[in-house]
Amino acid sequence: MDARVKAHIWVSMAIRMSDMAGRPAAVLRKGDPDSGGLLCVLEGREGQVVLSQARDAEGRAAWVRGTGPAPVDRETVDAYVERQVKRDPDLWVLEFEAPDYLPPFEARII
Repeated sequence: MDARVKAHIWVSMAIRMSDMAGRPAAVLRKGDPDSGGLLCVLEGREGQVVLSQARDAEGRAAWVRGTGPAPVDRETVDAYVERQVKRDPDLWVLEFEAPDYLPPFEARII
């Protein structure tokens, strides 16, 4: 079992890393400060991609493209986020400028 970082601390780290990389970032929705899940919207040149927290087959932390492999429009992103928040009202939603669709933090995308 790996140690879990409180959500608000992870959010602060991700925003700071984005700032250090010269990429604007914003908290679109605050969730539970201790155990809230995370959705990260990556804003690129051709639309957006939403990354959602997951676990791989071995139980390690990872991310999945919740909106699929290709960038989508803002309406699709908003609908996805709304559905996820209805399922888990403790979610945090962050947005990062990411022209290359890569997050500014270390992430294993599965």
